[in-house]
Amino acid sequence: MRREASVLHLDLDAFYASVEQRDKPSLRGRPVVVGGVGQRGVVATASYEARVFGVRSAMPSHEARRRCPNAAFLVPRFDVYRVASGQVMGLLRALSPLVEPLSLDEAFVDLRASPVPLDLSVEGVTALVARLKEDVRAATGGLTASVGAASSKFLAKIASELDKPDGLTVVEPGTEVERIGPMGVGVIFGVGPVTRERLERVGVRTVGDLRRVEPGELAQVVGRAHAENLAALAWARDDRPVEAEREAKSISVEDTFATDLTDRAELVEILHRDARQVAGRLSAARLMARTVTIKVRKPDFSTLTRARTLAGATDRVDVIAGVARSLLDAVDVTDGVRLLGVGVAGLTDVLQEDLFAAEDPEDPADPGSDDATRAKASDGELSDADAGPAAEAGDDHAYGPPASGWAPGLDVEHDVHGPGWVWGAGRGRVTVRFETRDTPPGPVRTFADDDPALRRRAVA
Repeated sequence: MRREASVLHLDLDAFYASVEQRDKPSLRGRPVVVGGVGQRGVVATASYEARVFGVRSAMPSHEARRRCPNAAFLVPRFDVYRVASGQVMGLLRALSPLVEPLSLDEAFVDLRASPVPLDLSVEGVTALVARLKEDVRAATGGLTASVGAASSKFLAKIASELDKPDGLTVVEPGTEVERIGPMGVGVIFGVGPVTRERLERVGVRTVGDLRRVEPGELAQVVGRAHAENLAALAWARDDRPVEAEREAKSISVEDTFATDLTDRAELVEILHRDARQVAGRLSAARLMARTVTIKVRKPDFSTLTRARTLAGATDRVDVIAGVARSLLDAVDVTDGVRLLGVGVAGLTDVLQEDLFAAEDPEDPADPGSDDATRAKASDGELSDADAGPAAEAGDDHAYGPPASGWAPGLDVEHDVHGPGWVWGAGRGRVTVRFETRDTPPGPVRTFADDDPALRRRAVA
């Protein structure tokens, strides 16, 4: 443990939704939901106004509409989010070269590595974070961030959650164990719904309860390795360093379908298309992969994952697609498929031979059913990509524009009326609200969806 609160955790508040409210004056103060807008869509994030109605990330969009029918439902604009993210990450790197991005809207910072001497007393760190938050607001045109500072990554992450949104919490060194004792055990990373339920069966509901469980009993509940990690974090012991270059662990592409697919030939074609995208990302990142995975979600939302580990690493489309197809051959799709994905893991920058000597397929636990892929506990932001081109998480096509091309929230421009954004579309028409972040709320007008004066607009 460090003797000073020199680890920061910054989390941009309701990031995607906040960017939309910043850029669309008519949505400020209103509930906004960003994600897939179709019946099979999934919520990426929701504004705090929408969260009051129980809307959360990873929730099906149709459920979000039921809970908050008056919300604005928009598709993500990842190019715009990346610009705002880059502005914030630039501010963090000006503080310290040791910045560990976790996603577009979240990062750790090690203040010890600052090139200039910093006052790392509680008062000094508090003043520094307050200035950082104002700099973020100014650089991004009004976005807010919640920041926690503590003696470890674990405590800094918890601290950033305590006063959301626009929060600032510095955990005084020496008070960590006392501070987290009354908190629910779910604050510990790796304790998701499944693990929490198991712990509750043996009377563990708070971090303090966890400290009183004998190591052997805890190992029987969650396994030895997990038990050791939980026990250490329960006593606030976390010596993980802030790592500026976070190693990419996987790359994947997923498709959510408007209607369930049962045609195996069509599913194979989709697998090949997604494999091309995965291989392209590997090549762009100059990486190879040793493990190929597929993900299949059934109409009842049950999810199967299958994986095969090769004896060597590859970035070849034919190898990735071939293994993915063989994995799909072992899956019964007669009841239909609502989501299909291809991924790779075991990434390396070293090319290896003997690509086809694969081990037996593995069947890892459903990532949607346990703690391994929980949405972020704070804002629940489902990220388009982790930091860097090689760390892209699932690129779910359910977030993309519908076939019409006029998805709600997209930026457009009209020859007469100027810049605006798509309010809605259908039945051969598109409705546009003409406003930008620098204007008052603007007027709404409707056009034919093939109006030659209307076009998509790129936003820097």
